[in-house]
Amino acid sequence: MKSAYVEKGQNTTVKIKKKFNVRRRILNNWDIYLLLVPVLAYFIIFKYIPMYGVQIGFKDFIATKGITGSEWVGMKHFTRFFDSYYFWRLIKNTLGIGIYELAVAFPIPIILALMINEVRVNRFKKFVQNVTYAPHFLSTVVIVGMLFLFLNPQYGMVNNLLSAIGLKPISFMTEPAWFKTIYVLSHVWQQMGWSSIIYLAALAGVPPELHEAARMDGASRLQRIRHVNIPAIIPVIIILLILNVGNIISVGFEKVFLMQNALNMEASDVIATHVYKTGIMGAQYSYSTAVGLFNSVISFILLVVVNQISRKVSETSLW
Repeated sequence: MKSAYVEKGQNTTVKIKKKFNVRRRILNNWDIYLLLVPVLAYFIIFKYIPMYGVQIGFKDFIATKGITGSEWVGMKHFTRFFDSYYFWRLIKNTLGIGIYELAVAFPIPIILALMINEVRVNRFKKFVQNVTYAPHFLSTVVIVGMLFLFLNPQYGMVNNLLSAIGLKPISFMTEPAWFKTIYVLSHVWQQMGWSSIIYLAALAGVPPELHEAARMDGASRLQRIRHVNIPAIIPVIIILLILNVGNIISVGFEKVFLMQNALNMEASDVIATHVYKTGIMGAQYSYSTAVGLFNSVISFILLVVVNQISRKVSETSLW
């Protein structure tokens, strides 16, 4: 009994010391911790506080009555969305773009980073990096404007090339069959250089001794990439893959909306644009909140499931 009290007292002492050490570390580095304040404020103000409005999805929201005064209707708006004519089209288009983007846009920055890492001429290496990074800083509006110019069926550069080799011009921006490809490939062009930075940073941490040992064993450049470089960035690849799979159904709104028109609606109508049209333009706030909440829940479930699978298979995960 006495030893139990002693052990309990020791545990309490250890906890007090830990709290004291944490407090002292914060006080000694207060200026560094101060940098966290804007980040915390951002998430609290723009991410957590707005979650209070999620309950609108379960009510018939009337602005004059406010959130608390509006009538509770339960799953009415979710059922309406599931039974709607557009439900399966929205799911098909959103998942189609998300999976297509994951399959094409995810591996290309990895390949680009591996290629840039193998360049030995620093001047050429910097030139390639600058050229591939630059599109990231263009706004989405500019990117879509360029697409309309380059793909114009009458005077666009792409159709001029098709005409030059004897092919008929294609109205790329109005053909539903081309929408997903144009969306994904333009995203790859805009983001591949910027997305490769994190892989280049991981490759910079590979010990040179590993490459020297591989050379002494007679490994070629491709073999060194396969057996030295790729294993070094596998943890980074897995983490980013988990995050990307979690966002697979959260297709961005702005670019899709700018590329969307009445002729390609069959392929371009996604959950994000549907929420905008019903919620903002149609003033159906409760219904659009329910649709947005459904989207967020599915994304959260995907993130948790993929993270669990990754932890069991590779022992690398977000948590």
